[in-house]
Formats: sequence, C-alpha cells, structure tokens
Amino acid sequence: MGYSHTSNIKMLGLKLPTDPRWVNIVEKNLKEILIDHAYCEQKAASTAISLIVSFPEYTELVQEMISLVKEEISHFKMVHDIIIERGWLMGRDRKDEYVLQIVKFFPKGGSRTVQLVHRLLYAALIEARSCERFRLLSEELKDNELAEFYRELMISEANHYTMFLGFARQYGDRKEVDHKWSELLAFEADVMKGLSKTEQIHG
Repeated sequence: MGYSHTSNIKMLGLKLPTDPRWVNIVEKNLKEILIDHAYCEQKAASTAISLIVSFPEYTELVQEMISLVKEEISHFKMVHDIIIERGWLMGRDRKDEYVLQIVKFFPKGGSRTVQLVHRLLYAALIEARSCERFRLLSEELKDNELAEFYRELMISEANHYTMFLGFARQYGDRKEVDHKWSELLAFEADVMKGLSKTEQIHG
C-alpha cells in the first residue's frame, strides 16, 4: 500500500483527517474499540437490510445490499471472535455521536428518490470515515494482530464507499448529487473537529 494517509483522505473525499492522537486513546482501551466496532458492523448490516425493505423496486441496489448484509455480518463475526478470544464480553451498544450528528444534515421528506439519495450519501460518508479510521489503526496500532486485521477491513470499506456513492449518482441527478455530497463532506469536517476523543470507530 504505497500511499500516505493524506492521499488516502483525498481519495475518500474527506476534508479533515482524524487527529493521530486518537490512536493513543484507542491503545489504552482496545476492548472498547472492538466492542464499538462490532456494533458498527451490525448497524452496517441493518442499514443494508433497511434499504432492501424501503426501496425494493431498485433491483440492482437490492442485489448489492444482499451481498453487503452477508459481508457486514461476516465482519461482525470476525470482530466478535477477537473479543471472545481475548476473554472479553460484548457489552452494550453506545451512542454513536458522529452518526447522530451526520444524519441531521439533509432535511426530512422529499420524494422517494431524494430520500434514497440522502440515505446513500450518508452510508457512503460513514463507510469513507470508517475506511480512514481503519487505515490509521492498521498503520499506528502496536498490536500486530489488530493492525493486520484493520488493514484487511480497510480495503472492504473503500469498496463500500464507492458503491454507495455510485448508486446515489446513478439514481439521482448527477450534478445535484455531487453538490450535496460536497456540502455533506464540508459539514462532516466540522463535526469531526469536536470528535476523536473517545475509543469509538467514529468517536
């Protein structure tokens, strides 16, 4: 993987890199990051199922979401297995302040297509930030097993980000979608300024 964290940010479209000191917080409590990560994989699978249920007439999307559900659940199992191997219990879900703030950006309502595009853009952004965080963990964690694990997952997340963004552009007006994506990225950078203080994937 011969590119820097900065070029990774540009590739993902993100406007603000994670504060590298976030990894120091993670290092002190690997159990917490793994539990939070496990719930993130669960929520990613739930998002895919929700899109299938809400937009069944978008056949190509449904087919991709079926594959994504399987992949995200397999990732959940991988994280859950690591938690068990290390003698820890799953623990309860925590509030994801990042996602709670991000999903307030677009106004509620609009046509079904507009609602779909907004949900796809949110999903693309969350996957992009996850990918950026996984790359940072893969490069900076002293725990070699976890560093390698996050290196493998990082590649999947990048593929998910491009898939969601591609569907948003396919189903919406390309120019309008790109404008909304640009505005969402700028908003996300502001949200990120107040985060990177907890051992959460998006925290």
